[in-house]
Amino acid sequence: MANGKTFADEVVKALEEARGPDAAAVAAAAARNGLLTKPPGALGRLEDLAIWYGGWRGTDRPQVLAPQVIIFAGNHGVVAQGISAFPAEVTVQMVANFEAGGAAINQLAKMYGAKMDVVALELDRPTADFTQAPAMSADELDAALQAGWDAVDAGSDLLVVGEMGIGNTTAAAAIAYALFGGDAAMWAGRGTGLDDAGVARKADVIERAVSLHKGAMTSPMAVLAHVGGRELAAMAGAIARARTLGIPVILDGYICCAAASILAQSVAGALDHAVAGHKSEEAGHIKLLEALDKKPLLDLGLRLGEGSGAALAIGVLKGAVACHSGMATFAEAGVSDG
Repeated sequence: MANGKTFADEVVKALEEARGPDAAAVAAAAARNGLLTKPPGALGRLEDLAIWYGGWRGTDRPQVLAPQVIIFAGNHGVVAQGISAFPAEVTVQMVANFEAGGAAINQLAKMYGAKMDVVALELDRPTADFTQAPAMSADELDAALQAGWDAVDAGSDLLVVGEMGIGNTTAAAAIAYALFGGDAAMWAGRGTGLDDAGVARKADVIERAVSLHKGAMTSPMAVLAHVGGRELAAMAGAIARARTLGIPVILDGYICCAAASILAQSVAGALDHAVAGHKSEEAGHIKLLEALDKKPLLDLGLRLGEGSGAALAIGVLKGAVACHSGMATFAEAGVSDG
């Protein structure tokens, strides 16, 4: 990058300079909400959701017309440590399934009218085993961030990012442990279906990796480079790009929120344009949501990844916006408001 800056540096700078929601639109949406034919607060969180979305889209009567779902895929060298119930080849196979329209996320994207894109990130070249070396070099981190940044459609009005990558719950847990502390075991879950011994092995891998790189992880982006993965970096790049474009984001589960936490720890308020779509069954996710101060919209026992929980939450947001923008006011309906 120019002046010796990396793309990671530029992402952080862009977040620092990014605008917030349109205050006038927020005020107008809140005022409209108070006039609709319902008791005050009767639609609960849907009211707040519609006002939040309207603020980011700059209107008091928003619509969700062009959602985008992006699935990023990457492979992880740390699978050599036996931390997954599935081999790395499954990543390539699942990418083919996404592209053929056969995965759960394909059905959910279609259901809610979302454009879906699949971005595979050097699947033939896994990241380094981060118990031995940094997962990514600075150049590799930049390339993955750039891939995510460039994948966002500037014409979309809502973004969901999902992932596929055997071993990536270990990377997510290592990021969470490095950023928020505690102990490795509290962040390690069953992932693709590990037994108790497998979870213990995963926790040990996370502990060893974070201990190895602790001195070099001097910033959140350095954490991402040392114990993350290409698809996590790409998700972070896409979420950051959405913020600069004023596109609201629905966050998916543990892996997506781990990627997003890099941004949140880099710049205060970096995730103000994002809501949590759901609470995953992956053990560390609720702790990560608490650290990010995000209350999930759904709790359905999901742990699939692929952006599936966030995609389901598109329906919740569409419902909130439809009620807010489509309902009549008391005056329009000729109904007494008391």
